[in-house]
Amino acid sequence: QVQLVESGGGLVQAGGSLRLSCAASGRTFSSAVMAWFRQAPGKEREFVATIHWNGVFTYYADSVKGRFAISTENAKKTTYLQMNSLKPEDTAVYYCAKGGTWGTSWYLTQEAHYDSWGQGTQVTVSS
Repeated sequence: QVQLVESGGGLVQAGGSLRLSCAASGRTFSSAVMAWFRQAPGKEREFVATIHWNGVFTYYADSVKGRFAISTENAKKTTYLQMNSLKPEDTAVYYCAKGGTWGTSWYLTQEAHYDSWGQGTQVTVSS
C-alpha cells in the first residue's frame, strides 16, 4: 500500500508561481507512474501531468503545457509540480496519484489507471 501526501498549495495572484509536492511512503515501484490531477468547483476531476518514476517520460494536458513542469526526486520518493504563469482557471484542488505502468497518452489521462491517491491540496489563483 502506498500513501501519498500533497503539500504546497495556497493563494497566489495571476501570473504567479507555486510548487506542489507529493511525498510517497510505503511500497513504491521503480516502474511506477506518478501524476497530478485537479478538480475545480462544479467540475469533474481532470488530468494535469504525469511522469514515469525514472524521470525520463512526461506528458501534459494541453491547458498546462509550457507553464507547468512535473519532476521526481527518487531518493525522497517525492513528485513535484512546478506551476508558473498561473491563471484564475487553474484554481482547483490538486491531487497526486500513482499508477502502475507507462502507456499511451489516452491511457495516462484516465483516473482508472491510478491506484493510489492523495487527499489533495487547494490552489487558488486570484485575478
